[in-house]
Amino acid sequence: MSHVLVSGANGFVGRALCPALLAAGHAVTGVVRRAGHISGGVSEWVDASIDFAGIDAQWPSSLKVDCVVHLAARVHVMRDDAADPDAAFHATNVEGTLRLARAARNHGARRFVFVSSVKAQAEEDNGRPLREDDEPAPEDAYGRSKLAAERALSAYSDESGLDVVIVRPPLVYGPEVRANFLRLMEGVAHRVPLPLGMVDSRRSMVYVGNLVDALMHCALDPLAARQTFNVADSEVLSVTELVRALMRHLQKSSLLLPVPPAWLRIAGLLTGRRAQVERLVGSLELDTTRIHTVLGWQPPFSTEKGLAETTRWYRSTH
Repeated sequence: MSHVLVSGANGFVGRALCPALLAAGHAVTGVVRRAGHISGGVSEWVDASIDFAGIDAQWPSSLKVDCVVHLAARVHVMRDDAADPDAAFHATNVEGTLRLARAARNHGARRFVFVSSVKAQAEEDNGRPLREDDEPAPEDAYGRSKLAAERALSAYSDESGLDVVIVRPPLVYGPEVRANFLRLMEGVAHRVPLPLGMVDSRRSMVYVGNLVDALMHCALDPLAARQTFNVADSEVLSVTELVRALMRHLQKSSLLLPVPPAWLRIAGLLTGRRAQVERLVGSLELDTTRIHTVLGWQPPFSTEKGLAETTRWYRSTH
């Protein structure tokens, strides 16, 4: 049995990861900013500091963990209202991450699993699935901060001996999902006409249950040491296929308009929403060969199963 510390334990992924670790027989401590909304059986550590300031000094003397899974982050938003988005993301996603990694190492942790993002590498795949060693070209402050954190952690790993594992998921979906995926489900559920009937670009996604399973392997498998892994579902749907699948699971006959992607791009330019449109019409497929080869990992859930569980949750709460 291992003792795993999970930062952001009451977030979307954390609320799925902690029960899975407990069910597998591991002890779990969750670091959260505010008390409550944490899985039963998880030891709660409330750290209200900004960006883990003082986390080393505040570390409980009795807390001994084998591994940290770092989920907490300043998350990507389409319209950031920060005066300096790069500085705000860097403060949390780079400096805060390093503070937690140093504290974990100082208090005996051997492994640090950093949940990064495909956005640390690119927004499009340029004609073939992205591999972990492709040259990174992040396009926004969030992606740049995640790449900077990866590089800073790698340097700290070389310096300190802390075993850092980096995981790059694409869009994560599942019960309790928020942001763009929830808005897409709402559009389908309310039969909003969607101009996505001709978008054949393929975009990797990962069901939260698959991501959780991969994170458990990365936290516990010795073969994961100092690796970087793309993690995604086995199936890759086009945007049009995704909308049709949501229509089927939600039992809604939404109007799917056959608008050419070029027209959508023009509309994005005219309305100042180029980035939002590009994330719909651009292709972003991940090559997940490395995690399959190194860890023998395969997603335990199909995309069909993931969408069924996600839409079942949506129907029960809306």
